[in-house]
Amino acid sequence: MKPSILSRAVTLVVLCLAAGSAAAHPGHLAAGFAGGLAHPFMGLDHMLAMIAVGLWAAQLGGHARWAVPTSFVGAMGAGGALAWTGAVLPHVETGIALSVLVLGLLVATRRQWPVAAGAAIAAVFALFHGYAHGLEMPQVASPVLYALGFTVATMSLHAVGLAASVVGRRAMQLAGIAITAAGLTLVLGV
Repeated sequence: MKPSILSRAVTLVVLCLAAGSAAAHPGHLAAGFAGGLAHPFMGLDHMLAMIAVGLWAAQLGGHARWAVPTSFVGAMGAGGALAWTGAVLPHVETGIALSVLVLGLLVATRRQWPVAAGAAIAAVFALFHGYAHGLEMPQVASPVLYALGFTVATMSLHAVGLAASVVGRRAMQLAGIAITAAGLTLVLGV
């Protein structure tokens, strides 16, 4: 069976987007889309917070399923832009650690909030995550491609949280407890 022209074109586009600068020296991070895509997966703190956003959005239900993750992604982009412009955001690591703790608690306690409040909470924490992503962007990277990469990764992690909501309330609550414990460890280590 021969691959279709469409599948070849899609494969080519994905490979082109994922191809960062060649890392000719060991220890250098990929630049561009691939570097941005990899960054959220390189830190457990980022992964847990972003999955927790998806879990919490699923628990809130209704419009929160898209509003909370969308708010996170938008504010994360703004945080990245702050870093790229040289603005200073204090206590970034503390903000990221607190995001894991608080979002884990919200999932664990099954705390219900109005959609606007949930979106605002997500946005505040997202500024810290985006700022960290922006600070760690390699100098040779295209900010647009790098941002696109960490945006796709973040949306994927939110989707994992949303999809995991099908496992049931008790399992989600246990996931929230585990995320809270990790967040407490991160806060105490900061």
